[in-house]
Amino acid sequence: MRIDTKDFRVLEGDKVHLEKWPTKVDPVYKSKDQYKSLLEEHVAKLSTMQRLHHASNRHAILLILQATDAAGKDGAIRHVMSGVNPQGCRVYGFKQPTEAELEHDFLWRTSQDLPARGRIAIFNRSYYEEVLVVRVHPDILDREAIPDAPHHDRKVWHERYRSIAEFEKHLGVNGTRVVKIYLHLSKEEQRKRFLERLDDPEKNWKFSDADLKEREFWSDYTKAYEECLSATSTDDAPWFVVPADDKENARLIVSQIVLDTFEGLKMSYPKTSADREHELQSIRKELTK
Repeated sequence: MRIDTKDFRVLEGDKVHLEKWPTKVDPVYKSKDQYKSLLEEHVAKLSTMQRLHHASNRHAILLILQATDAAGKDGAIRHVMSGVNPQGCRVYGFKQPTEAELEHDFLWRTSQDLPARGRIAIFNRSYYEEVLVVRVHPDILDREAIPDAPHHDRKVWHERYRSIAEFEKHLGVNGTRVVKIYLHLSKEEQRKRFLERLDDPEKNWKFSDADLKEREFWSDYTKAYEECLSATSTDDAPWFVVPADDKENARLIVSQIVLDTFEGLKMSYPKTSADREHELQSIRKELTK
């Protein structure tokens, strides 16, 4: 079953108003068993495509996941990428910057973890935190000690949008396909998931006081996401706004987006040259003696 993901894609130049984007849609599965079957199918295809991706060694894939707390980023990574060879895929999480990282430009710390050709990198949060959490909490910008950067000046954020867009264009020209997914969770569903974490002893560790504190800034984050998605979704590095209130449905949509990305690379296994074919035949003769 192929899921049409075009309805979730932010077109270049679109002005995003998140209240118009659903947090829940009709599921693409009809039962839990069908969900498991579809996910297994997607995972198997991703495994095959990842081997081809590694062998062709022509492109790199950078998958960026952004969302509010409890939106399901970790679960999506764990389920969708479960069949991918760990040698060809790395996951990176970016929390509060260290003092050393604050001494560099805002793209520096993530640039060190960009994927090589034939590899996949997943950023669980990313350099986009610099126009999201930093915008909501301007004291972080003060710590970055950027000359002439008052946090009330919109120019700061527009300059960062431009830096990001140009950075991603540079990556694309050099063979890295950038795919960005925003897991769109409703405030009510987040409340339910927070309560679930409190009520389930096995999930208590997932909850922190900071999660509740950040919830107070919901409208600020919504505004920051809207401007960010509008300014940085391009034809070559698009944003996808994936409804996240239904975890299973979100995972199927995310896996289809990744599959579509692989298929768009038009990959093929390297052709064997005449000299290499001759060498292989000689090896065969040695092995069959």
